[in-house]
Amino acid sequence: MSNLPPLTTKTIWAILNDTIDDATVNQLVWYYLGYRYDSSSEKWNNSEVAQEWREEYPQPPNFIDSRPATIKLTRSIPTENKQLLKEKLGFQGYKIGEFGPRQTRRATAANWLLSYLQQNINYLN
Repeated sequence: MSNLPPLTTKTIWAILNDTIDDATVNQLVWYYLGYRYDSSSEKWNNSEVAQEWREEYPQPPNFIDSRPATIKLTRSIPTENKQLLKEKLGFQGYKIGEFGPRQTRRATAANWLLSYLQQNINYLN
């Protein structure tokens, strides 16, 4: 996970535009949730992960494949940040017929990451 792209609006757009692969999207969310992979022990360290995530997901979930994990991710976005993709990036959503669960889950990951930027880095103010 050391080769992750920087967490910027350019990276968020790359997620939305499907120019970053699903594995990298997952790894970005895992990283900012606090999951760290220890290559020497070949195990995940979740000591930095919030308790509500660590209890339900001791190992990082695949947000692209798991509807329950994505629902939890959506619910963890503060109400005031739910529309950040539209408000800060001008993202209008996907056109009907051009998206499915995968794109919706990628958009959720993008919104969560953008919310993380807003809350922790104060990047968007």
